[in-house]
Amino acid sequence: MKRLAGRYGLTILTAEKLTAKQGKGGHAIREDESFKVIYGHSPLPFSATLEDIESYLEKLEAGEE
Repeated sequence: MKRLAGRYGLTILTAEKLTAKQGKGGHAIREDESFKVIYGHSPLPFSATLEDIESYLEKLEAGEE
C-alpha cells in the first residue's frame, strides 16, 4: 500500500500510540507536497483503519477519487 500511495505523492501515517479517543483507527494519508492530511483525520486524527486506507487507494487507482 505504501508504494501505491507513493505513486500519487501520498504517505500513509500511523499514530505512535492508540488512545481511547482514537479507537480502532490509527492511520491517515498525507499529501507529500503540501503536508496536508487528506484522509483519516475526521472525526478524529488518525481515525482510519488499514482497510479504509486500502479502499481509498483502490478508488484512487480506479480513478474514482
